[in-house]
Amino acid sequence: MVIEITNYYALPGSADAVLAQRRHASDIRVQLGLPPGRIFRKLEGDGPDVRWECTFESRAELERDLVARGQSEEFAQARKDMHRLLERFERHIQEAVGHLP
Repeated sequence: MVIEITNYYALPGSADAVLAQRRHASDIRVQLGLPPGRIFRKLEGDGPDVRWECTFESRAELERDLVARGQSEEFAQARKDMHRLLERFERHIQEAVGHLP
């Protein structure tokens, strides 16, 4: 299992707009036939204001997802609009390697 995680650190006063833009991007994903993923909003502590994650059965499935996004002008515009709201952005690709008993 492969997990894509994106962390969004909003510019001051932009956390609500970042959340709205992430929801918009997830709606576009659904229109493209992709899973919407899960969106998280920070309640307290350090870390990103908004986090998105999506789980894929394999690296190949993630790659197909990346290609579909890359071919979408609407998704590209949503990405540009998001980056105008951000102080910092991170993308992490991780692989599940087990769990605790």
